[in-house]
Amino acid sequence: MIQEGNVVSVIENGIATITFSHPQSNSLPGAVLRTLAAEITRAGENPEAKVIVLASEGEKTFCAGASFDELISIKDLETGKVFFSGFAGVINAMRKAPKFVIARVQGKAVGGGVGIASAADYTLATEAASVKLSELAVGIGPFVVGPAVERKVGSASFCQLAINATEWQTASWAREKGLYAEVFADIAGLDQAVHTLAKRLAASNPEAMMLLKKAAWTGTDHWDTLLIERAEMSGKLVLSDFTVNAINQFKSK
Repeated sequence: MIQEGNVVSVIENGIATITFSHPQSNSLPGAVLRTLAAEITRAGENPEAKVIVLASEGEKTFCAGASFDELISIKDLETGKVFFSGFAGVINAMRKAPKFVIARVQGKAVGGGVGIASAADYTLATEAASVKLSELAVGIGPFVVGPAVERKVGSASFCQLAINATEWQTASWAREKGLYAEVFADIAGLDQAVHTLAKRLAASNPEAMMLLKKAAWTGTDHWDTLLIERAEMSGKLVLSDFTVNAINQFKSK
């Protein structure tokens, strides 16, 4: 258990399933982010794992993004940079893992949750999995997750999400834009599809999959530094009076 959050990894039949959870709608404090990145990296290095499935617990929310409790506790730039670097760490771990990452998105995805769904190599979701980049609404901006989201859905759709920060976009919208590969009516259908694909990939040629993934992510090597630079931007903005007041208003709802 990590600060009321948890990350659990299981490898079975060549499938590494990494599941994160947090009582506040699967939001992500820094400790959970760091552990999640480490588990993804570890699965990528483990020869027993042929494919990685990234999931969260519960039914309603895949991931609510950054932990508001931790955001409001940030009092200096370095702490802010370290916190947002946690999202950079997860996205870069997913990007650099030499195995395909399948994201199982069973419910709503907000902010960093959209970033995680975008950084997966193949994302499957339910009809309930609406998406929203809410960062601008609290005075920040989707800077760290932006490259992953924009790579997946394109510049126009990324700007739509980033600018219209208070509105949800449906799972159907996300599928049309390429964020979701497939959308299912319920979690049972989602889980069956995730299992079928993961089982098929676990039996595929590991070298071929590694080379295909490397080719698919061509042009992103600079993300190691880019996402940290973006984390510093968010770390600075989170200290502003505007952001502090906005987060407190969200927390009071």
